[in-house]
Amino acid sequence: MIDLRPVGYVIGLLVASLGITMLGPLAADLLAGNDHWFVFFESAVITIVTGGLIALASSNGVTKGLSLRQTFLLTSLVWLTLPVFGAIPFVLGATEANFTDAFFEAMSGLTTTGATAIDGLEELPDGLKLWRGVLQWLGGVGIIVVAMVFLPELRVGGMQIFRSEGFDTSGKILPRAGEIATSISFIYVGLTIACIVAYSATGMGGFDAIVHAMTTVSTGGMANYDASFAAFGAGVHYVAVVFMILAALPFVRFVQLMAGTAQPLFKDGQIKAFLMIVTFCVLLMTSWLWGRGGAMTEYGFREALFNVTSIMTGTGYANANYMAWGTFPVVLFFLIGLIGGCAGSTSCSVKVFRYQLVFAAIKSQIRQIHSPHGVFTPRYDGRPISEDVLNSVIAFLVAFILSLGVTAVLLGLTGLDFITSVSGAAAAIANIGPGLGLEIGPAGNYANINDTAKWILAIAMFVGRLEIMVVLTILSVKFWRN
Repeated sequence: MIDLRPVGYVIGLLVASLGITMLGPLAADLLAGNDHWFVFFESAVITIVTGGLIALASSNGVTKGLSLRQTFLLTSLVWLTLPVFGAIPFVLGATEANFTDAFFEAMSGLTTTGATAIDGLEELPDGLKLWRGVLQWLGGVGIIVVAMVFLPELRVGGMQIFRSEGFDTSGKILPRAGEIATSISFIYVGLTIACIVAYSATGMGGFDAIVHAMTTVSTGGMANYDASFAAFGAGVHYVAVVFMILAALPFVRFVQLMAGTAQPLFKDGQIKAFLMIVTFCVLLMTSWLWGRGGAMTEYGFREALFNVTSIMTGTGYANANYMAWGTFPVVLFFLIGLIGGCAGSTSCSVKVFRYQLVFAAIKSQIRQIHSPHGVFTPRYDGRPISEDVLNSVIAFLVAFILSLGVTAVLLGLTGLDFITSVSGAAAAIANIGPGLGLEIGPAGNYANINDTAKWILAIAMFVGRLEIMVVLTILSVKFWRN
């Protein structure tokens, strides 16, 4: 049997910590002079007490480190448990959200998906607006730590290739996690503060700047307005683009940069490929918009730049309804959403490095076909790619496609149309946020879809955020055998 006490202890502490963060929205409501602060007081008490009791009940089983199976469970259960408690303010608050909507919103926030099931965001109390930002901000830094510490150890989706980059965590999961989390947290907080200052300097109000900085640096995409970033001016759009791109780069490179080593940041093949794809797609989309409009305008360039960056990084902001741009942009947005940013960042989806590994393997195989007696080894950033890494990446990609297909079929069975089902499945599995179509596209949200579909999408967000293979491993019978 697996000893669940170490897992319960860590989860209990994290739940209690989540409760403490509810004091921020409580203060926001007090400063705004509304009575909604009591909702966060009640939520904080429930969450802190429950988390504390779980940690206390599990404290006698705490060990120096976690076993592999305990690590799998911890990585999964954290993203199932925290949304339950994160949903409490939405249930108790002055909204029409039932528990399904509340859990959907909390899961979307913590997984930095950015899909929302709430209409009339402008009418929400300041505390709930800030809480949505806090959930995404916490989820963003949590994703980085998981990507840099746990997933390489679990040999998931080719992530083990990063065990030798920047931080070697082998055999020292929790102690080393503390060191990595500390370094990354300083960078994360620094980027958030810089984003707040930049938003404020370009005309965004102070409260909006704080919330949107949280959802930008986390590449989460939840906004305070139904119109998303169409509610702001040009300066704000350009600031958002800069910080969405920064947040989609590997945070370990920022840590190395702060330590005085800039070379890895500028020589990282993953970063180069990511920036090249973004640049190419922006130029392509700008040309398309200029061709449709008949004139070269800054507005057309800005729309292309902002929305391509937003979808590619998985942030999910929108400053225009790109569904009205024609068929080509819709197809392009769907495809780049399935690429994503860099590994070890807050961004989502498949990640650039996995495509690089697959292309390297294809190139090697083609050369092998041309020269059957030659020996050709696929390489990534000049290093040979081991067979177990390639197998892991291929398994991930197959699981990703199958998960997307199964989710789309299940959504179709709930009565959703084809476009909504397929794009909704992709938006959830890849943690992008907005889908395609009138209902869940950039001009809509998930408020009016049925509850069954919302639960399917919430589970898909969870599965996608944990790189799929972690969840599939836990669901296997062999995992639970001694």
